[in-house]
Amino acid sequence: MNEARTQPGHDLLIRKLECITDLSDEEKEVLRGLPLGVRSFGADQDIVREGDRPSTCTLVLSGFICRYKVVPDGKRQIMGFYLPGEIPDLQSLHLQVMDHSLGTLVPSTIALIPHDSVHAAARNYPGIAAALWRDTLIDAATFREWMIGLGRRSARGRIAHLLCELLVRFRALGLTSGETYELPITQAELGDALGLSTVHVNRVLQELRAENLIVLRGGVLSIPDWEALTEAGEFDPAYLHIKPERLP
Repeated sequence: MNEARTQPGHDLLIRKLECITDLSDEEKEVLRGLPLGVRSFGADQDIVREGDRPSTCTLVLSGFICRYKVVPDGKRQIMGFYLPGEIPDLQSLHLQVMDHSLGTLVPSTIALIPHDSVHAAARNYPGIAAALWRDTLIDAATFREWMIGLGRRSARGRIAHLLCELLVRFRALGLTSGETYELPITQAELGDALGLSTVHVNRVLQELRAENLIVLRGGVLSIPDWEALTEAGEFDPAYLHIKPERLP
């Protein structure tokens, strides 16, 4: 058996894509044949930097990574969180120069997939091309929803919405236990994603705890009242375009 076919990253990728589309057995076999170069990173390390010209795509195998930019005054804006099975830089297949960076938030393992291999799979199997294109479009839809949050939602709404989004995405990937999932990020990192100070994030989290909308201990988040939290965040998962059977 080809060594690449023994790596669990292929199954993570297939599981992710099957959350949003259907794949034939032949297409899944082609995806299992993609070469993966596995690398491990510590917390707060860059995987790809703004200005780089990567020749690979990044598949998250474990941990938690983010897409971000640093503005001239040194402040960071996080523009997305990415979970095991997700590929945050499919755009690098067609945009040669990175206009942002990808970095880890916790110790993480990734697989690097050569662009040439992805291009070949997409060229020869239109179903794979459509699945990757759909994934990229959903990433753009998520950006739009985050923009609405930054521009129009209160701090409470932003935080509640993000916590709901992450539950839906984790659950679709089979990474939850009921309404509980690992949230290995700091309040400062939440603030960098949501345009809030750490003090403001802390205040809102305390309010959500006091109302029994969330329980957050040791990097593990539980949502005792899903309906109430979705109402607080005005959350509708439609923009994630996940198959209905994978939703809460």
